[in-house]
Amino acid sequence: MGSIVAENHKSLMLFSGRAYPALAEEIGQALGVSPTPTDAYDFANGEIYVRYNESVRGSDAFVVQSMTEPINQWVMETLLMIDALKRGSAKRITIVVPFYPYARQDKKHRGREPISARLVADLFRTAGADRILTVDLHTAQIQGFFDGPVDHLFALDLLADYVRNKYDGRDMTVVSPDSGRVRLAERWTERLGGCPLAFIHKTRDITRPNEVSANRVVGEVEGRVCVAIDDIIDSGGTICKAADALFAAGAADVIVAATHGVLSDPATERLKNSQISEVIMTNTLPIPPEKRLDKITQLSIAPLIARAIREVFADGSVTTLFGGLSG
Repeated sequence: MGSIVAENHKSLMLFSGRAYPALAEEIGQALGVSPTPTDAYDFANGEIYVRYNESVRGSDAFVVQSMTEPINQWVMETLLMIDALKRGSAKRITIVVPFYPYARQDKKHRGREPISARLVADLFRTAGADRILTVDLHTAQIQGFFDGPVDHLFALDLLADYVRNKYDGRDMTVVSPDSGRVRLAERWTERLGGCPLAFIHKTRDITRPNEVSANRVVGEVEGRVCVAIDDIIDSGGTICKAADALFAAGAADVIVAATHGVLSDPATERLKNSQISEVIMTNTLPIPPEKRLDKITQLSIAPLIARAIREVFADGSVTTLFGGLSG
């Protein structure tokens, strides 16, 4: 059976969307639970059909869906999966979205714009989700958009432990790609034993997405291994221009650590042609074979998500996974 049963007779059931079933399988292996068999397919006109092949009545349901391309299709499929669980009398529905969709549209920059991250939260709640479990939100304020518990996990320990173990003995500087990530960079410096912190002062034209106009390095980078950290690598423009600025300022080497590898074109080409020696990411999103590079290292987020699911199921504390750290 694909469920765990607790002493109070709750049953944990895991459900996988079609976006990235390999991650759901990996989470299931860590939990000792198989994803529940599900029929899901598209009709000729693009409408989505979902039906579970086992009873979900009274279950503590966890729906795993990674919002990769085509993102709007997977958002819609997730809503239908939630609705099917709600109508099937699941006791509690938690959606596990390692990469939260529309997270970068969390506020209005100009008039007549939507706040898309809030709309997505409303859609999940209206469909019947009781709880959201996600990893490294673009901004912590998104937690307040959902009218229910949000378990905000952090990939910091996973990424920083890898960097510390591999680059031990090198003089490192943690680099924030912009002033908005300095708080996260400070946590990185603590994790790496108190190394220096630098940041890139950049200007951006809000009418031209994914483009950075200028970079200036602030901090101690000369002769050091610079660890450039970010939550998302999308087109790769920001991080590659930051690397160019760091090398121009005398950096000995640049490595990149990020949680979510969106890798929209031409990210792979930019990273391949850059002086960056290693790009470390988690597997919150899949990397298709044609976008894999020798310099890309992908670490598994599945054990962390599985631990969080166990805590939620047992009505424990997810915060204890991070020593009280919150978003």
